[in-house]
Amino acid sequence: MERRRIEDYAPIGDIQTAAMICRDGSMDWLCAPRFDSEAFFASLLGTEEHGFWRLGPAPAAAAGGGAPYADRRRYLGESQILVSEWDAPRGTVRVLDFMPPREGRAPQVIRIVECVSGEVEVASVLSARFGYGQHTPWIHEDGGRTALVSGPDSLWLDTPARVKSRERAGVITSRFTVAAGQRYAFALSWQPSHNGAPEVADAEAALAATEEFWRTWTAQCTYQGPYREAVVRALITLNAMTFAPTGGIVAALTTSLPEEIGGVRNWDYCYTWLRDVAISFSAMLRTGYRDEAVAWRKWLLRAVGGRQESLQIMYGLAGERTLTERVLEWLPGYEGSVPVRVGNGAAGQLQLDVPGEVIETLFVAHQQGVARCESTAALHLRLVDYVAQHWRKPDDGIWEVRGGRRHFTHSQIMCWVAVDRTVRLVEDGVLDADLDMLSALREEIHAEVCAKGYDPVRNTFVQSYGAPELDASLLLLPRTGFLPPDDPRVIGTVDAIQRELGTADGLVHRYPTAGRGEGVDGLPGNEGAFILCCFWLVDALALTGRLTEAKSLFERLLELRSDLGHLAEEYDPVAQRQLGNAPQAFSLIGLIESAALLDELEHNVAPVIAA
Repeated sequence: MERRRIEDYAPIGDIQTAAMICRDGSMDWLCAPRFDSEAFFASLLGTEEHGFWRLGPAPAAAAGGGAPYADRRRYLGESQILVSEWDAPRGTVRVLDFMPPREGRAPQVIRIVECVSGEVEVASVLSARFGYGQHTPWIHEDGGRTALVSGPDSLWLDTPARVKSRERAGVITSRFTVAAGQRYAFALSWQPSHNGAPEVADAEAALAATEEFWRTWTAQCTYQGPYREAVVRALITLNAMTFAPTGGIVAALTTSLPEEIGGVRNWDYCYTWLRDVAISFSAMLRTGYRDEAVAWRKWLLRAVGGRQESLQIMYGLAGERTLTERVLEWLPGYEGSVPVRVGNGAAGQLQLDVPGEVIETLFVAHQQGVARCESTAALHLRLVDYVAQHWRKPDDGIWEVRGGRRHFTHSQIMCWVAVDRTVRLVEDGVLDADLDMLSALREEIHAEVCAKGYDPVRNTFVQSYGAPELDASLLLLPRTGFLPPDDPRVIGTVDAIQRELGTADGLVHRYPTAGRGEGVDGLPGNEGAFILCCFWLVDALALTGRLTEAKSLFERLLELRSDLGHLAEEYDPVAQRQLGNAPQAFSLIGLIESAALLDELEHNVAPVIAA
């Protein structure tokens, strides 16, 4: 059996949670009812003992049978309906996997098996393990349906195919033959166990409704540039990472996929970072999605609350503040990469770039004509007041290092952005604040960054004051408007990052790691090239007049996507594989923003940046 790479997994979702399905038809990750709920299919981070549901040609689909990878797979049009096809000895079989938008119903996964030609024997093996792979459910029949119950959770399997349950083993199997034109549907619904049986799914009606939902949503996209297919797929995936009831968006759909195979850099990204969600919806705004921006603004007001002093860098999907980090000792990790973590201890960090990211998105929303909101204006002023009080402090930085606080140059630049955008809105009459005080603060921050964050000998800005290391976040200099793109210090910084953080094939690492020791991030080991930073390099090259080089790098980055257009957090240029949690919002945002920028520059349209 082939080794399952991160890019072999495809997401399907209902804009409240999502499943990850491998090329062999095995659903190896699913939490319900929310992205951050406990998984009951967790073999992605362990073995089949930790829960999976495989559907495909028999006998390979039997437990432990070494299932073959699909010969072809795609999404149905511009949707999240996954289509996988296998060519068997006597025919071809197709499986359609999707999660219909709930509209008040229980969360459901629907899998439709269809014989395309000939005759194919198919097998389904469902082995749910609740509590991230710990607990085997009680399996029983109830009114012709198969129920799997464990504590507060229950799953209900509905299918016309004959099923056989092995309660002691906790496995439900089905084996049947489909002939050309025949279709069999499997529907798995989650329900609180005390609520009884959920509604039986109408699989065909749900398929039609799901396809229409995505068709209607993607029709709103205003980007019509040369990379539209890649941009639309990235937007679809970002939308599928949004928790519809609140407007929050998760940083990724998974936890603990490693930044280094066998290493310890394994984190839980099933939460909502202010930074990530702000720039996600900035990207959506620039491509026509205003409703999502308004929903994010409401989420922001609820999450941050009334006191800027209690600002966190991340929250739960509904704005929860307690995200206690713990290790799941029983899971052996993806390819032996431990620890497997849930929760995230970085929630308590100080990251001074975050208010700048939020204020920048509010500024872009104003530029894009989103109506002014008094409550948001009040929050904006509280955030800039927070910056005024805290900007001189050392912080943990954009990369959430665990090696001690520093005066990170990027954090200080984003403090400048927070004040600069506020000044502009005050000048436009959108906000009411002390313009003289803000203008003086803007100049003070700018002068300090130029004096302390810049190395004149090497002609480059550095990661933190007084330190020699570089940081790829400084590639954002021309995007922020902190200095003009043609300033020699900006060009020198871009060149230095390419030289010192670049890989042989033109990608970039986000900062130097210390190998087996511990560097600025306080962690042992290394990591891959950071995909978002590679897109930032595209932007920096384009804005500093190297458009041909920027386009070449952008197209190289498109080649790193999976066959379905997805990107994880990082890429290993030596092993040529994706690393880190997936799909990663940061990476998808970078793709969208770079595609839009290249299109604007190609057509001599003023780019949407603060020049």
